[in-house]
Amino acid sequence: MRILSVALFLACATPALAEILVPARTIRPKEIIGAQDLVPKSADVPGAVSHPDEVVGQEARVALYPGRPIRFSDVGPPAIVDRNDVVPLIFTYGGLTIMTEGRAMGRGATGEIIRVMNLSSRSTVTGRIRPDGSIEVH
Repeated sequence: MRILSVALFLACATPALAEILVPARTIRPKEIIGAQDLVPKSADVPGAVSHPDEVVGQEARVALYPGRPIRFSDVGPPAIVDRNDVVPLIFTYGGLTIMTEGRAMGRGATGEIIRVMNLSSRSTVTGRIRPDGSIEVH
């Protein structure tokens, strides 16, 4: 019985290697990740990406180097608004809707909050990026 429990302990104490994904090449920030950019690797890295569907089509937020694990914080949805883009600003309150143009002071993806300069008043406002690239002012 004692030999069985020691063997069981040793089997459980050995770290199990899992398949993770690593870049096949250097991926620069702002690049969109494709399936051809990824290769599997056996390693035990908590929080590393393990399935291609989790990163293919996403944008690299930082430089990703070959052989190094990709973490979820390293990637995100592709930006649809770039810094200095002229974007529609939309403010809605009840039945009132005001639309004007603004200049993006940052870049971001759908749902992210960025600062925008109202081109009419030259004031800076914050708003959420909508799927069509317009900014919904808070």
